[in-house]
Amino acid sequence: MQVVKYMFQPHGDDRGQLVALEEYKDIPFRIKRVYYMYDTRADVVRGHHAHKSLEQILICIHGSCKIRLDNGYEKKIVPLEKPYEGVYIANNIWREMFDFSEDAVLMVLASDLYDEGDYIRDYHEFIQIVKEEAPDRVTLI
Repeated sequence: MQVVKYMFQPHGDDRGQLVALEEYKDIPFRIKRVYYMYDTRADVVRGHHAHKSLEQILICIHGSCKIRLDNGYEKKIVPLEKPYEGVYIANNIWREMFDFSEDAVLMVLASDLYDEGDYIRDYHEFIQIVKEEAPDRVTLI
C-alpha cells in the first residue's frame, strides 16, 4: 500500500509560523468539509471505518497521533507529529486514529459533505468490498 504523506510549506518569521492550504494545489481535491478532534484520551481509538468515495487529508495541527491504514491486503501505521505534515486517505481505506498526545488536535479535510451512506462501518463488509474489487489479489491480513 502506498501511503502519501504531504509536507506542507510553512511560512514564518519572528512572528511565528503559517501554513496555507489550497484545494487542487496543496490538497488533491476540492475541500467541502473541515472538522477537527481534540481532548481525545491516549487510550481512545477513533475512526474504525472506511469510505466508499470520500477522500481525506488528516493533519495533526497540534500534538501528535498515529493513523492505522488498512487497504484489505496490508496495514501501515503513519505517525503525525508536525503541524505541517498530513496523510492522504483515499476511498476504500480502513482508518483508525490512536495514540493521541494529551494536547493533540487532529484536523480533517474532506472531499465531500457528511453522508452516512458513504461510510463502511463493519470491517467484514469492508473486506468483502475489497475482495469484490480485486478478486485475484491475495489477502495478507
